[in-house]
Amino acid sequence: MTVLYEDNHIIIVSKSAGEIVQGDKTGDTPLSETVKLYIKEKYAKPGAVFLGVVHRLDRPVSGVVVFARTSKALARLNEMFRTGAVQKTYWALVQNEPRQSEATLTHYLVRNEQKNKSFAYDHERQGAKKAVLDYCVIGHSERYHLLEVHLHTGRHHQIRCQLSAIGCPIRGDLKYGAPRSNTDGSISLHARSIRFEHPVSHQEIYVEAPPPMEGPWQAFL
Repeated sequence: MTVLYEDNHIIIVSKSAGEIVQGDKTGDTPLSETVKLYIKEKYAKPGAVFLGVVHRLDRPVSGVVVFARTSKALARLNEMFRTGAVQKTYWALVQNEPRQSEATLTHYLVRNEQKNKSFAYDHERQGAKKAVLDYCVIGHSERYHLLEVHLHTGRHHQIRCQLSAIGCPIRGDLKYGAPRSNTDGSISLHARSIRFEHPVSHQEIYVEAPPPMEGPWQAFL
């Protein structure tokens, strides 16, 4: 975990692929507990440390995660994420180059809880949620293409599912059609940056997380 920004109300960290943001049935130590311990030790806080989980990244994804340090910040950030007032930018490595170098993708996603997977459709159907994102190709290496993605909606596995639907599964993402897994169990999707108005001071906050230093990411650094 790397701290990218912190003040009295929020803390923004860079998550490694493989970390869980919140506790789950695996029993593995979540990032939220690591951040709480960091705050407790740095500020010598007695008793329990308040930390609000504002949003999540899938376990195999790396990058920017925002936490609230006060209940006021948590309530306001929750509302900002709900209304789309937070700008999130992602980077994704894909082996197949998209037909268009930039485009807006609109699908209707149906989530299957048992398979922990979403399925994309081109038309509305019962139980589906509309999913919209913009992407553009911003780099090429010998084997991969680097896409920058901006979300307009926040659906389950949205980027993974929508890129797969246009024939461009993310590197290492077996669940959505990649031919092979990454050796560390990650997928090559990175929450690159986040921009929003500070929930208390109202100043603009913009934070970037450097992509992983290993493997094919190096060709784009």
